[in-house]
Amino acid sequence: MRESIFRREERNYTVPWWLGSQLTDAAMTFESAPPPSIYIVDDDAAFCRSVERLMRSVEMTAISFASGPAFLKAAPDLADGCVILDVRMPGMGGLELQKRLKLIGFRLPIIVMTLKGDMETAVRAMKGGAVDFIEKPFDDEKLLDAINEAMAMETAPVHDRESMEAARRIARLSPRERQVLDKLVAGRLTKQIAYDLSISARTVEVHRARMFARLGTRTPAEAVRLAVLAQLAPVHVGSPATDRPHGVVSRALPK
Repeated sequence: MRESIFRREERNYTVPWWLGSQLTDAAMTFESAPPPSIYIVDDDAAFCRSVERLMRSVEMTAISFASGPAFLKAAPDLADGCVILDVRMPGMGGLELQKRLKLIGFRLPIIVMTLKGDMETAVRAMKGGAVDFIEKPFDDEKLLDAINEAMAMETAPVHDRESMEAARRIARLSPRERQVLDKLVAGRLTKQIAYDLSISARTVEVHRARMFARLGTRTPAEAVRLAVLAQLAPVHVGSPATDRPHGVVSRALPK
């Protein structure tokens, strides 16, 4: 895995001699500053313990919350870190928690966890402000990569740039490839896409493979993420990729 927030780089800095004494205290404070915390919001205690162990293994601090209300109560006091949020919890679900966090001005990046194939929820979560989504079950590497990217996304302009880049990449698709992508976002299966577009399933697979190659993605979930980011791009990008896909009604991921 590439260099990330989980490994601190060591650098040698040279400062003017007359600043040395003034910088000593500040430097010591910086060196002793703890790494940002990872906040896990999930009612699955075993899952939380597993993620906590993973975070400890990369020298990160993880704090678990068993419910949306518990995290909402603590949220105003959290100044740094990243949130891993499960959308399916009893009582207050992840999407509702997102809405309430937005109302109180919560600014930490949120990664939403969805069930595999639940594209509708993933799309809604990202439109609601989540910086990314990952599908359960997932491996450690995928989770660490998602956290690393979320922590690097410090400001809204960074997210805007990522959205604009997604829009540009999707603009490279042919009209048919774009149709296939829109159907993927809607959660349609290969046979359903073939029926909708009046083409064979084999032809759908060919267009999908070409679409993946143009986008630089390997899975339907990665392509869907780009499509959602493109929808969030500033209007002035002026690309057809910013058009909203139609018919987001199904939750099945194509096979």
